[in-house]
Amino acid sequence: MLNGVYGLIPPGLAMPYAGAIQMSSVIPGAASLEDQHDGSFDGLTMLAPPGVLERRYLLAEGLRVLKPDGGFVAMAPKDRGGLRLARELAAFGCAIEESARRHYRICHVKRPGVLPAPPIEGALADGGPQILPALGLWSQPGIFSWDRIDPGTALLIRHLPTLTGAGADFGCGIGLLARAVLGGPAVTQLTLIDIDRRAIAAARRNVVDVRATFAWRDVRDGDSVPAERDFVVMNPPFHDGGAEDRALGEAFIRRAAAVLKPGGVCWMVANRHLPYERALNAHFALIRLVEQADAYKVYEARR
Repeated sequence: MLNGVYGLIPPGLAMPYAGAIQMSSVIPGAASLEDQHDGSFDGLTMLAPPGVLERRYLLAEGLRVLKPDGGFVAMAPKDRGGLRLARELAAFGCAIEESARRHYRICHVKRPGVLPAPPIEGALADGGPQILPALGLWSQPGIFSWDRIDPGTALLIRHLPTLTGAGADFGCGIGLLARAVLGGPAVTQLTLIDIDRRAIAAARRNVVDVRATFAWRDVRDGDSVPAERDFVVMNPPFHDGGAEDRALGEAFIRRAAAVLKPGGVCWMVANRHLPYERALNAHFALIRLVEQADAYKVYEARR
């Protein structure tokens, strides 16, 4: 029996099938759902994401890898895609048994013998890796700010000086910030780190530079970043599972300070309402507010 699970299933909602292989793109080291063979899995349990294109893509991928009559349990919070799950699975030819529990909708289906080609192929195309015409860069639904330049990142890029030495890009996304950093000829090496496997895959295609290395890791892990860096650049996340979590940015600040050499510099952008000043002052010797514009602020922090 070959079974899979996508995401961290909330306790009490459903039990993943026995021996399930984790295949989430945001759990470093997990297997890749996209790499699994057609009709190879007996069962799959999925915590479906809130984004429409990403969710339909993953539902289609899940059905693709299941054997005919393989069991599929998909769930999502009611206010984050759960109310659409049954309709989306029905469009893929599934007969659904739906239940509600703890503000989640849970759908139990069996994989149809024949999947309807146009809906499945359309979902896979719309939610898969793709070049963004406006940017000329690779991306994929589900990556942070997947189809546009995040305004905070754009502001940070406008204020970045020419950096030197070896550095790291925390939460690199598709590589926009890294491309700006590597425009500096004095940069000797840049490690791009992101918790999202899809972001790392896109960044590899977008950042074609021998000085760049890539790591599908959680920045918060102690061994995720090479030490003795001359600089760190970052636009840290502040949402976890849809809820604001300021501890994420604070953890990024601590890790930046931990990997920098004495005198090394961190360039960081954050939303103006986030009170990161205390964490910056606790871990850096010199803090400079470089810019406040619209909803963002840019900091230079020197260790």
